Amino acid sequence: MITIVGPTASGKTTLAAHLAASYIAEGQPAEIISGDSRQVYRMMDIGTGKDLCDYSVDMSTKAMQKWALPGVPAIIDVPYHLIDICEPGVKYNIFQYQQDFLNAYSDCQSRGVLPILCGGSGLYVESVIREYNLSPVPKNEQLRAEMSTKSMEELTAILTDLKERNNSDMHNKTDVDSPQRAIRAIEIETYNAEHKTEDRPFPMIDTVVIGVDIPRDERRSKISSRLKARVDEGMVEEIRTILDNGVHPDDLIYYGLEYKYVTEYVIGCRSYEDMLEQLEIHIHQFAKRQMTWFRGMERRGIKIHWVSALLPMEEKVSRIREIYESVCQLSEK
Repeated sequence: MITIVGPTASGKTTLAAHLAASYIAEGQPAEIISGDSRQVYRMMDIGTGKDLCDYSVDMSTKAMQKWALPGVPAIIDVPYHLIDICEPGVKYNIFQYQQDFLNAYSDCQSRGVLPILCGGSGLYVESVIREYNLSPVPKNEQLRAEMSTKSMEELTAILTDLKERNNSDMHNKTDVDSPQRAIRAIEIETYNAEHKTEDRPFPMIDTVVIGVDIPRDERRSKISSRLKARVDEGMVEEIRTILDNGVHPDDLIYYGLEYKYVTEYVIGCRSYEDMLEQLEIHIHQFAKRQMTWFRGMERRGIKIHWVSALLPMEEKVSRIREIYESVCQLSEK
């Protein structure tokens, strides 16, 4: 398997699609497995940056001419998994993701398809490439009631203490950015502290991990311009529609970032200007925490091959293929 990680606005999805298309053009089926914690939800398209058009790759472009051999379709639609698999309002979690990932991965393997895992949710990606052994954790209504009156700072301190006692590297700030998520993380860590995790072995998956390295200033510029584009494309209207369909505001706020700040604007808790200002600040902070997570993966023993986001697409695709094929050859010796 090939795994592609990178911060928001680094272009990793477009890169993964072009990489997959280069293999498909040569007769090697390839499909993308999403590693994004929010793109699993239907209707949540603009706010999650789903951009499904990215999976349709134009083979006539300069970037893909190298692989546009005779007989190759003008457009290659790259198949994808774990996008639009549940309804807004559902509390999808890492345990469910592991099971869904394994089903998609096994399906690809059974059909001779090269799976390409792509996403910026570091916890989700790491949970499947480091074989986290997880068990489903039931709701603890008493704990939730006790935690509901605490501030985000208090919840963070409680979670930090539990992680230290459990020797846990789960629930980094990258994936815990709202009180609801922090309470769920505390619920999971509390359960794991009180119960022996049942033996649920997760298979070891050989993967070459590619990191998309984008300079800080370039990343910040892309985040700012992309946020404006998403607002212009109708992100506020998208969230109004989801609320009109019966999803409770608290359930959207639970998802953090765009869904937190835009929902708070729609229900009258923030001005339009404050929404945009705070959202931009927190997306920049989120991207920084993503990079912190990926550096942490390296410290935990995961080799990440970094590729510059600024390279032309053809060079990035070629470079990744070279890395992948080199690692495969070494593993065969």
